[in-house]
Parts: sequence; structure tokens; C-alpha cells
Amino acid sequence: MSASATAPIGVLELRQYTLRPSQRDRLVALFERAFIESQEALGIALPGQFVDAADADRFVWLRGFADMAARAHALAAFYDGPVWRAHRDEANATMIDSDDVLLLRPWQPFDLRGLERPPAGRPLPAGPVRAMICPLRPGSARTVAQAFDSRVRPRWEAHGAQLLGSWITEPARNNFPRLPVREEEPVFVWFAGFADEASHARWRHAIEADPATAEALARWQASLDGPPQWLHLAPTARSLLRGAIEVRSSAPVGFPAAVDPL
Repeated sequence: MSASATAPIGVLELRQYTLRPSQRDRLVALFERAFIESQEALGIALPGQFVDAADADRFVWLRGFADMAARAHALAAFYDGPVWRAHRDEANATMIDSDDVLLLRPWQPFDLRGLERPPAGRPLPAGPVRAMICPLRPGSARTVAQAFDSRVRPRWEAHGAQLLGSWITEPARNNFPRLPVREEEPVFVWFAGFADEASHARWRHAIEADPATAEALARWQASLDGPPQWLHLAPTARSLLRGAIEVRSSAPVGFPAAVDPL
């Protein structure tokens, strides 16, 4: 595996694609065959690829870089390179829209140490991943993220969620304009994993049945700039983050230290 697979990520793209009907399996197969190692060879990290469990025509994936300068260099190398040139027509034929992209920086980064990406052709079971995209008022990222860590995260972990990481908006301008991103939209995004659907169902029931947890969430959400967007994701066969769920699902996982966003 390339060293970029588990290298620290300073800038993360959260990419949500709307696909043409019945084209998701085709894109996932192409992506996992042609676009993982070819991007990692250029220093790009790919911590996760997912299908949207609530929408059969959605593909969601994460792409990371050491910093913004590395992003511009690596994206130019990939999109001007032979692999994308060979497969771009097939990939683009599956898509209606690929412009729903958030540019993020770490608050509590993913812990990818020691994880191995499953090889092609050997799918392994993995539970669901939930994510929440939370719109923020300008200048509130640190306060909201700290409040989540102190008020919401401990209660959710106590009920069985495995928090995988959290991220806030990267304020730098998009330095690869060939690929649009949603700029001027400050957000806080977290990801949580579960061993299986039954564990996820138990967590949902537990937090809904616990008045103190419901109150903590409601008070925290009141600090947001609008309703959050929930994502119910299923890792694809070669998604690296599925290993974090499988390896660490037997015990709570502590985040690495928070990164000061200021």
C-alpha cells in the first residue's frame, strides 16, 4: 500500500455524486479497480468510498492531501495523467452531477494507522457509517466543535457509536478550479461507524429513548446555522475506513488530539 494511504490528512474533500439511474455499481467497480492506487501513487489519500443507503443513485467518497499546495499539484497530475484519460469517459457517463464537494480541514482527524485496504475481489463485511453535515455561523467552528466533543460525543459513544473523525471547513480558496467546491459554506462534519446494522439500530433507539441525550443534542443543534444533513453510508468493498470499524468496533476509540482550526 502506498504511504499516502495512511499519511496525515491536512485537507479533505467530501465528494457526493448524483449518478444516472442504475449506474452506481458500474462506477464503484471502475473506481475501485482504476482510481485508488493510481491516486495514492501521486500522494493522494483515499480514506473512504461509500454508497448512500438512502439513495441508490448516490456515490460518496473522501479524498485527502497533506495541504492545499499538495492538493493542487496532485490533482493536476491525476487529471492530466494517463489513468484518468483512459477511463474518464466511462466514469463521466455514470454521473449527472459531481460538483457537491466540501473542502475540509481536520478537527479530530481519522486514525488510519495500521489499517490495510482489502484487495480487489475480496469484499469484507462492514457496518454502516453515519455522517452529519452541520451548517455553521461564520466564526463559530471552534466553539461548535468543542461543544460537540464535550456534550454530544460522550453520550453517543456511551450508547455504542464509534466516532471516526470530525472536520471543519477549509477556508482557503479552491486552488484547482477545474473541480468546483462549495465555497463560503462553513460546516462541521462528523463521521461515526457501527459494527453492523443491528448495532446502528440499537444506537438510534438508545439515543431517542434517553432524554438527557436528546436534550444535549437539541441544545447543541441550536448553535448551528440551520438543520444538519444526515448521511447514511455503507462502505464499499475497498474502503479503508471499513477497517477502522472492523478492527476497533470491540472497544471505544479515542480521537487523536484536536487540531486548532485558527
